[in-house]
Amino acid sequence: MNRFKLYRLLRKNTTLSYKRSPVFEQNKWAKGLTYFGAGLLALYMIMYGCLIAMTAEGEAGRMISLIPIILAIDFLFRFVIQTTPGMMVKPYILLPISRYSAIECFLLSSHLSGYNFLWLCMFVPYSIILIFAGAGFWPIVLELICCVLLIILNSQVYLFFRTLINRKVVWFLAAVAVYTIPFLPWILRLDRKGFERMIDMYAEAGRAWWFLLAVIIAITLLFFVNRHFQFKYVYEEISKKKERALRHVSQFTFLNRFGLVGEYLKIELKSNLRNKTMRSRCIMSIALIVMFSMLVAYTPIYDNLFMQNFWCLYCFAIYSVTTLIKIMGQEGNYIDLLMMHRENIIALLEAKFWFYSAVLFIPFLVMLPAVFTGKFTLLMLVAYMLLTAGLLHFVIFQLAVYNKQTLPLQQKITAKGNFENGMQLVIELLSLFAPGAIAALGFMLVGPTYTFIAMSAIGLLFISTHPIWIRNIYNRMMKRRYENIDGFHATRQ
Repeated sequence: MNRFKLYRLLRKNTTLSYKRSPVFEQNKWAKGLTYFGAGLLALYMIMYGCLIAMTAEGEAGRMISLIPIILAIDFLFRFVIQTTPGMMVKPYILLPISRYSAIECFLLSSHLSGYNFLWLCMFVPYSIILIFAGAGFWPIVLELICCVLLIILNSQVYLFFRTLINRKVVWFLAAVAVYTIPFLPWILRLDRKGFERMIDMYAEAGRAWWFLLAVIIAITLLFFVNRHFQFKYVYEEISKKKERALRHVSQFTFLNRFGLVGEYLKIELKSNLRNKTMRSRCIMSIALIVMFSMLVAYTPIYDNLFMQNFWCLYCFAIYSVTTLIKIMGQEGNYIDLLMMHRENIIALLEAKFWFYSAVLFIPFLVMLPAVFTGKFTLLMLVAYMLLTAGLLHFVIFQLAVYNKQTLPLQQKITAKGNFENGMQLVIELLSLFAPGAIAALGFMLVGPTYTFIAMSAIGLLFISTHPIWIRNIYNRMMKRRYENIDGFHATRQ
């Protein structure tokens, strides 16, 4: 079997694996929402492509000059959209084919993914407008090819860093450093001339033939580097390499006073400290909280009222949204034990509620100095913290009723993606944007001060009534318990 036939077979098997998944019906839900989101994104890209072309003044090079910004945005988008080939290659490791063949096929499929070519919605309108503006056919074609190849190169850079980040979250700092390097000409000056000089430098490089050759060489080199790392780490995971023994066991005895809820708090803390999957999510989310909190509080990037409030809410909500989206997933590994004792899950959900509410003090403390400088008000921070602890947690905890896919506690490269069902996507989007819409409406009707007071009251209402809605969630879970247990059993690895 040649490589082309193998590639077609693996693509066919991947499609069939999605259809045979126990959560195929929910995946169809998410697939429809994904296509809708992709359509909106395509419209935005067409609009921005036209706007960039209008600022180009009839000369080629404007798009390539903005490519550092585009690549940084693309890298962040891929955390939601793109999975590593290791997740798909796991079933083929022991087949009688070349050990790298399957990985090579999945790497090539990442080059030809629909997301990569979605960027053409920006590049093509830009190119067409400039060709008719008299910029020249071949310079524009060269720029278009360079932009597409840079997006493909970025997909390989993402795979490289995502593989390493899955093992050590500290590699995220290395990724930030790499994507900061192209901005050094501006960062060193921090003025308009520095930014214009950076744009001119990349526009000039994009017109040179050697730039295209350098991008092709970089794609080739990264392809073989990723092939090596993907196989190495996937083989380590499926061989169940022995974990290092713990030298110290934390008891968290101060939680004993809270009884059964305290015991589940201990489990939540230890899971976030020890298990690879949860630990990496915890560290990544906290790092994003600190980064965005400092950007919003201590830089002039978001100085208008709407953006300040949106990002302030986002800083409080990001940890809960990114981790609770899989609520009950880790418990799927031992869901049978939880079901053996009546109302154990109520104590578990209450422990999660207090744990994720306590995490909100991190962005509160990080942004508190901005209150003393006058950028924020104390009422604003308190309002968003209470709204997140109350209303947002009430919304996200509803997923405990519907989630039924087990989350592996240790596997990283071969683990599943972010979403298993459309309800997860809907609730996450609702959690992020609905409170912001409520705040914007309040600003227009009664002003910021009364809006923040109302948000604090809403948050306190849901916090004080959490035993009621947690019991309601438990009762609905019990009505679906057999369906959910079957889902957890079918998706254990």
